[in-house]
Formats: sequence, structure tokens, C-alpha cells
Amino acid sequence: MSFGSKSRYSFIVFTLWAMAFMPAYAQNSIDGIRVWPAPENTRIVFDLKAKPDFSYFDLKNPQRLVIDFADAKNIVSLTELAKKDRRIKKIRTSKAKKKGAIRLVLELADNYKVTVFPLLPAGQYGNRLVVDLFDKARISQKVTLPKNNKRDIVVAIVAGHGGEDPGSIGAKGTYEKRVTLKIAKKLKRLIDNQAGLKAVMIRSGDYYVNHNRKTQLARKNKADLLISIHADALLSSKPSGASVLVQSSRRANSEFTRWIANRQKESELLGGAGDTIKKTKDKNLAITLADMKKEYTMASSYSFAEHVIKQLKKVTKLHKKKPEGLSLAVLKSSDIPSVLIETGFISNPREEKNLNNSAHQQKLANAIYKAIDGYFSSNPPDGSLYAATELRKHKITRGESLSVVAQRYRVSVGQLKSINNLTSNVVRIGQMLKIPRAN
Repeated sequence: MSFGSKSRYSFIVFTLWAMAFMPAYAQNSIDGIRVWPAPENTRIVFDLKAKPDFSYFDLKNPQRLVIDFADAKNIVSLTELAKKDRRIKKIRTSKAKKKGAIRLVLELADNYKVTVFPLLPAGQYGNRLVVDLFDKARISQKVTLPKNNKRDIVVAIVAGHGGEDPGSIGAKGTYEKRVTLKIAKKLKRLIDNQAGLKAVMIRSGDYYVNHNRKTQLARKNKADLLISIHADALLSSKPSGASVLVQSSRRANSEFTRWIANRQKESELLGGAGDTIKKTKDKNLAITLADMKKEYTMASSYSFAEHVIKQLKKVTKLHKKKPEGLSLAVLKSSDIPSVLIETGFISNPREEKNLNNSAHQQKLANAIYKAIDGYFSSNPPDGSLYAATELRKHKITRGESLSVVAQRYRVSVGQLKSINNLTSNVVRIGQMLKIPRAN
């Protein structure tokens, strides 16, 4: 062997020896951690360079969730992550048993129901590991009736997307989740200002609620109507206009088959006949009652959707002039009439600008409110304060004028004067006015 060959041989041996004792570089890394607190749960999202290879277990006294990421490193500061969350006391590192792994410990305030699952890259996000901490004890909400035994009509408002799910993103960086929440809050104010109506926000902040939980929360609050607010998007920037979606017959029939198969467990989804549907040994009777409920809900959803389209076309362009049936998880409830309102195309530059405009958001909220008022004026639920033959009344208080009252109830001064037989705009403190329905 020549001198040159010996040198090359020695170099190769040395290199292999060095590689054996060199610290290995992690194949994966935790590049970001986001904590999303919500009323019923907290979601923690770990952004990773590559698909996570992980394991986890919990420890008690004190309560901790331990997650091991194999062949990974963490480059995120952990000190401030849990500062605003009531369920997580602290997130810290600990020594992992396996070489090359990183161990993260979540010190928890209580014993929560935990789900852990990976998510593949989607949209603006790469590989992720998601941890959900759910409160175990859920206090049921007691519904109290007024002294006259008449109840409020409850409208559940779903602001589309939220938290980890931004929805569609406009060319100027507008997040759908933010637009929908602003419109939803404006709509809630309008509903709550009307005697006989009550709004329930399914999402009141920047957090995510899964589709099944949306309908569960609506049902828990005894909702008479569910409205899901969204903003549409396509790859093309040309499409524009609002549209209203209802559940497709195919999806409704598929859900119906599942309900009947599980009627012992899910009879509460089928309204007043639920107890009969659950207990009867006559399957044909169960199917007939459930089918009647399903058909009523679908018909009511479509009827309300038509009211929404009638009002939306007064304030914005329509993309679809009739309600459209699609298979959507948020609309699957068999006992609650449900619609999804696409308020415009966030992918259209002009409409993105409008959807960011507070005045336009208010117009959309006003239109949806008028649809609610019009629909329930003609279709008041049993036992509700709303009735087609009843007129609302308002007692004048200090500082109020006829124009102020007209603005509050979204009617004209002329309408107020006509229905109350007024010859001037002057009103007095304590005077009782009849309020016509808004058009």
C-alpha cells in the first residue's frame, strides 16, 4: 500500500470514529407553540419541522401531562406560554428517557379530559401536534321562564372558524375568523335588544369549537335556530356575493339513518317526541315520528334561509339567489333549524374591503336580524313571547325621542306615528308606544 493510500485509509477510519462519538443532530424540531384558551377547553398546538414521532402519559399529585418528542429539539421559549390560561400552570422541559428525545411537561390546574393527535400540513400550517384539555364537569344551564310562563326565542350564533383555524385569508391578510366574530357580536347585540329574543354565542372569542360541540351547545341552550356565519373564498378573485346554505337532503337522510340506528342513545336529538322514539318497540312508529321531525326541521331551515336572502339582497350583492343545499357538519342537527350564511367572498378584493368595514358588517347583521324577526313573527314557537298577533310595546324614558325609539327598533318615524296615531314628533316620559315589526 502506498503512502497516499495509507493516508486515505487513516482519514476514513478517523472520520468513522469521529462520527460514532459525535452528537447526533435532531431530525425534528418544535418551532412554535400556541395556547388557545376557550370557555370549556384549552387547545395547545405544537408546530413541528417534520411529522411528529411522539408518546405521552399523565401523572397525578400534582396533575401533569408529559409529552416525549422522539429525535427532536425545542427552540421555543416556554416561560410566558401559559400566562393567560387557567388550566395550565406551567410548561417546562424535563429529562427524557430516550436519547435524542425532548420531553415537555404541562403542569395542570386540574384533572382534565385529554386528547392528543397530529395534524398534517394544511394551508399556512405545517406539521402539528394538537393537545386538547377539556373540563370534565359541565354545569347544565338552568332555563327559567318569566312570570307569565312565556319564554324567549333562543338563537345560537356560530362565528365560523376560530383559534387554530383561521378560515379563508384574503389577499390583504384578512382572517375569516375575525370577520365572522365581529358580525356575530353585532348580530347578538341586535337580538338581545329585542324583547322576546335571546342570542347565545357558540364562540365568543378567538378559539376553536368542533362541529359536534357547536350543535351540542346550541341544544344545551335550547336554541330554536342556529345561524353559522362565514365568508366565502375561491382561488379566483372574481366571484362575489352572499349566499345562504342549508343541509342537503342526502346528508340529512344519512344522519337520519344514524339517529334511528342509535335511537336509544340519541333520542334527545329528536325534540318533543324523543321519549316515545326511544321507548317504543314499534320501529315503524319511531321512524315515522323521527322522519316528521327531520322534515319539519329541513322545511323550517329552508323557509328561514329565504327570509335571509330577502334581507341580504337589500344590503349586498347575492352570489346565489336561492338557498343552496350542501353537506355541512354544522347544519346536521335534526331538531334545530340551521343555516350557514356566506356573507361575501373574502377572496374578492372589493368584498374583502367591505367585510373589514364596520359599517358594512353592521348592515349584514341588521339584515340577518330582520330575517330572524320576520321569520319568527310568522312562525312563533310554542310558549314564546313572539306571536304574529302581538305588537311590541315601548315605554318612553328620560332623554328618548321618537327618532331614538325608531332607530332602536329599526323602523321609521312615520311607521311609529302611524301605528300610534301621533300627529307630531313630540312624546312624553312614561308614554307607551306600540312598535311595528321591522321590514
